[in-house]
Amino acid sequence: MDERHVLIGLHEAPGIGWKRIYGILQQHVDLRELPTWSAGRWRSLGMPEKVAQALPHELSEAVIREKLVRYNNLDIEIITMMDDTYPLLMKEIAQPPWVLYMRGNSTLLQSFCIGMVGTRVPTAYGRRVAELLVQGLTAKGITVVSGLARGIDSTCHEATLQAHGQTIAVLGTGVDVIYPPENRLLYERIRENGLIVSEYPLGTRPSPGTFPQRNRIIAGLSHGSIVVEADERSGSLITADFAMESNRDVFAVPGPITSPKSKGTLSLLKQGAIMVTCADDIINEYDSRLEDLCDKTYVKQEDNGIANTSNIPPSGDLANISHLTEQEKTIYLILEQGDATIDEIQAKSNFDFGLLHTVLLSLIIKKQISQCSGAVYTLI
Repeated sequence: MDERHVLIGLHEAPGIGWKRIYGILQQHVDLRELPTWSAGRWRSLGMPEKVAQALPHELSEAVIREKLVRYNNLDIEIITMMDDTYPLLMKEIAQPPWVLYMRGNSTLLQSFCIGMVGTRVPTAYGRRVAELLVQGLTAKGITVVSGLARGIDSTCHEATLQAHGQTIAVLGTGVDVIYPPENRLLYERIRENGLIVSEYPLGTRPSPGTFPQRNRIIAGLSHGSIVVEADERSGSLITADFAMESNRDVFAVPGPITSPKSKGTLSLLKQGAIMVTCADDIINEYDSRLEDLCDKTYVKQEDNGIANTSNIPPSGDLANISHLTEQEKTIYLILEQGDATIDEIQAKSNFDFGLLHTVLLSLIIKKQISQCSGAVYTLI
């Protein structure tokens, strides 16, 4: 098995979350060796007994291959952080998903995206504003990202499809679990004409914790996020928080000061969000880049029958760094001058800490650098 398949198996193993995978990668182990580890080896890394006992089975080639074949039979595409097709914007958030499961046109992950979220119980004003904004955005070739939830999310997806635009639905469930159930027809239309995305394995049911995590993916895929209508405790404000933490633009639609559904957006405006009264307010923020980004043609890579293979060169091919992103090249060239602490790298790169942390992690995964004691990084 290659590393990305092991990462998928690890991601789906019970009791293994984002931080535990990160901790394993920090050990600089070859992921291809993990299926050979005993329960005792896993316990030595601090895994709970139940998890340690289960991992040798969960990471066996037979189990992982059976899962991958099932995904393939269900026409579900998988990408990991090791793949070149993984969205670059997503790598800039604090905890980018290790794995994404998709149904539909996966090339939309490379398009220019704007997130649109709002209350599940919108007013007629909120619905109409959402429709008008979508019409303006789709006319410019912008992909609308939302969460398939009731209310504003559904309105944005529906309006995008009606305008023959591009839309991505990010789920808080597995890609095979439709929630809310009444959105089944909308789900199928997006699957046929857009993209369904989730970080959760097949069969994952809705729970209170999965939806806030889903919101970070909406923000992570998008250059900016618009909150159309939200009350003071609306979950859509979580998306705005993630966007701000990732240094993305946050837009808010003003509403009547007497409406409870406007309290959340009015609060965002007080915090410095960009006020939106028409689609041009958003488009003008990206005018210099938008035409070039939206006119690109993205070619879907061939499926190998189970999952896309990574194009990352083998470890040791250090002479050629053309496969790295521009941000990764920046850090690589800094470390070419000598080992450096994270503070020294930050000073030379001018990256904010969240972005720097993600780029360093990506380079570790690609086996270009390693972390030594004292938060010192060195080329491999």
